[in-house]
Amino acid sequence: MVNMEEWVKRAESIVGSGNVLTSFEDIEAFSHDEYAMEEFVCLPAAAVRPGSEEETAAIVRLCAEMKVPLTARGGGTGLSAGCVPAAGGVVLSLSRLDGVVDADPGNHTITVQAGMTLHDLYQHVKEMNLFFPPHPGDEGAFIGGAVAANAGGARAVKYGTVKRYVTGLQVVLADGRIVELGGKFIKSSSGYNLLDLMIGSEGTLGVITRVTVSLLPSPGIVKTLVIPFADVEQAISVVPSILRADIIPCAVEFLEHSVLRCAERLLDKSWPARDGAASLMLILDGRSEDEVLSQAEDMAAIVEEGGALDMLLAENDSRQADVLELRSMLYEALRPGTVELFDICVPRSEIAGHVSFVHELEQRYGVSLPTYGHAADGNVHTHSLRCRLDDGIIGEEIPGWHETHEQVRRDLFADAAARGGVISGEHGIGLAKRDHLTAMLPAVNLDLMKAVKRALDPDNILNPGKVVYVDV
Repeated sequence: MVNMEEWVKRAESIVGSGNVLTSFEDIEAFSHDEYAMEEFVCLPAAAVRPGSEEETAAIVRLCAEMKVPLTARGGGTGLSAGCVPAAGGVVLSLSRLDGVVDADPGNHTITVQAGMTLHDLYQHVKEMNLFFPPHPGDEGAFIGGAVAANAGGARAVKYGTVKRYVTGLQVVLADGRIVELGGKFIKSSSGYNLLDLMIGSEGTLGVITRVTVSLLPSPGIVKTLVIPFADVEQAISVVPSILRADIIPCAVEFLEHSVLRCAERLLDKSWPARDGAASLMLILDGRSEDEVLSQAEDMAAIVEEGGALDMLLAENDSRQADVLELRSMLYEALRPGTVELFDICVPRSEIAGHVSFVHELEQRYGVSLPTYGHAADGNVHTHSLRCRLDDGIIGEEIPGWHETHEQVRRDLFADAAARGGVISGEHGIGLAKRDHLTAMLPAVNLDLMKAVKRALDPDNILNPGKVVYVDV
């Protein structure tokens, strides 16, 4: 039995008494992330806020010695119960590790501590006159958490996920040793790729304390297009033609107008397209106004042939900001009635079929499953709602919604697998999807994952129970 009083005293000697939290008021916020259901909520025994990488390593060593489960936590913006503590465990908050370690415009890199928010990272990079392309959504997320989940976002079609830009990590291992992986260099064929092993591991293999990312020149000009279609299937069917053109859009989003009504009501703003039932939202970027407008002209010809009802160009920065805000606020608009937000990813050719299947489930179960997503990378976001949805208004609760949701989840995941997809494209597995991942993985894949976990964390100290379940 762990003596938590002793653990607290020893932790206080490392980080100071003000940075070890034990009162309910202080630790309640660490009991959950943004995952909507309460089934995984768990109050930690304590939360600790180290002020340096060395203090972080000392806390991990203390937990290893006393066999106290430890869950590293960033901004808490995750949607898979990935940073929920284990029973009797502690949370290691990286909020104080938020500084720039090295800004190097000559090498197009920046090294920051893992507790820096994406918002602050974007600002630092902008001051370097450079560009960090991934934009997972919530800028309150920490860069360490974004790496731990291999976060994606709308720009992935052109620029890829966070993984593409991580060239170096500092990681605290389960025994408290600090290891440096990668660096500022781009290429390496020097042994096993331990760097990539940590990316997307959700804090189960090590605690990320520093991140080095490569940067790009700023694209300069960004334009947003809204292209309405008669229905969502027609909108999605145009995407392959867009991608075959000699243009790679920064983002290609599909949005049903009935879903957008929720964001319109929340923001008291209007989506520019009033015709049709669905729109594609394209973001084009380039070095000059002429270059981007030329791309837009080429896009106009492609989508017109594909049945587009119109093509609307956000005429100024203000209107462009309104369009992007309406898209980005869909989650917040639907959040009051949301049970779970799925992030299934299928081959691009399967998006239309998967969305049609979602609509079949709505009819089969009498529920609302508002759906939108990243049309050019196959990442589909479906909200499972506990309430009725009518003209953008979240209404009364649906009787028996909990059982229906469980069936909807199973059906959606099975459809994703049947189409050659995966159950998470960017949110991660955490606790919420762990058992479903286990059921879908080939046995050899699962055995390999468990072997890696046992090798790097033999006492199962780091974020136990997430991604895969391992017996100690």
